[in-house]
Formats: sequence, structure tokens, C-alpha cells
Amino acid sequence: MSLKLAVPSKGRLMEKTFDWFASCGIEMQRSGSDREYAARVNGADLDLLLLSASEIPRELQAGRVHLGVTGSDLVREGIPLWDQVLAELAPMGFGFADLVIAVPKIWVDVDTLDDLDAAAADFRAAHGTRLRIATKYHRLVREFLREAGVADYRLVDSQGATEGTVKHLTAEAIADITSTGDTLRANHLKVLEDGLIHRSQATLFKSRAAEWGEADRAALTGLKTRLGIADY
Repeated sequence: MSLKLAVPSKGRLMEKTFDWFASCGIEMQRSGSDREYAARVNGADLDLLLLSASEIPRELQAGRVHLGVTGSDLVREGIPLWDQVLAELAPMGFGFADLVIAVPKIWVDVDTLDDLDAAAADFRAAHGTRLRIATKYHRLVREFLREAGVADYRLVDSQGATEGTVKHLTAEAIADITSTGDTLRANHLKVLEDGLIHRSQATLFKSRAAEWGEADRAALTGLKTRLGIADY
């Protein structure tokens, strides 16, 4: 029985994942049309599944796949106590993005988390409601702000363009993923000096919940050797 490996199903993440494995002599190819989500592997005994990057943490957590490539931000957001369920085998050196707290540039006195805490208290005193922070990353943002001692805010869900929520008056600040910062600047937002929540990249994860028979463990050891991953 082959190890089940889930990788992103489209776009640059899929292409970069294929390139990363190819550099180690493991060739991956999509088979059929772009709509079929089927693929094949040459050079390793792997059963390749093409899934959306956001689905892969769930499949790893459930143990339905042995290995998966996805963003470290998606794993940390989607799985409580993720490191008890998964093992991080290798950062892959692409898919970089930072999850950050950003506020309007016109808030000239708000540059740090302490400033944000003070601004949130002032906002509640003035308006009688908590300052709104729009995000898709509720778990990571809540934990980060709790550790920083920021209070008097509430998270509002953003499923669209988070950077536009301040302009559209549905939030006062945001917490979102950014690669270059260009979109934040275009929307007149600035990142807090100490507002980096998580520096994400594509990562190869192992599921602790999957069934790992003796043959599976031996196959993983061989694969790690091929990929240059230390076997601790």
C-alpha cells in the first residue's frame, strides 16, 4: 500500500510543489484535464491526491492521508494543538506570506500593539462598542492579541477582500496575509511594528493520526532520505 500524499490542486503552489519534489528525483504530473484532480508519480511509491490547500489540514487531522503539503498558517489556524496531531517534516521554501495586524495609515499615534490596545479602549469609550478587526484567521489572531494584552476589540469574519473592510467601514483594523504589502499600501493601511502574527510558507506535514504500519514507516524513512530530511 502506497503512502497517501496530498498536494495543492492548482496554481503556483501546485507547480512549486511539483518542482520541489522533482529536484529530488520524484516526478509528479497532473493526469487528464485540469478539472479531473488526478495525478501520477514517477520515482516514488506514493498515492498522490490533489486537494485545495485549505482542505489538506483537515485530511491530515483525520488521518485520511499520511503526508500533505499546505501553508503553515492554514494548519495553525485550522487545527487546535496542531503539533499533537501533525509533525512538520520540512519547510519547502516557497509560498511565503506574513499574517499581520494592520491599521489605517491616518492613525499616526498607533504603531505598536500597546498603541492598538490604547486606541481600542478610546474607541470603546467614545462609541460604546468594541473596535472591529476583520480577519479570516480567528484562532491565530485571538491567541496573538491575548498574549499581547490587547483588549476591547472584537473579530469580525472576512471571507472576501479583507484589506477593503476598513475603506468600506465594516472594520477599523485588519489581520490578514500579505506577501509584498502592496495591497495594504494601496488601501492606505500600515502594519504594526510588532504586528507579525505568523510567517507562513508551504510545508510538508506528516499526520500522526494516519495508520502507520511497518511498511508505511519504512516507506517514509526511504522518502525522507530521498528528500534530504533528517530522520530523528
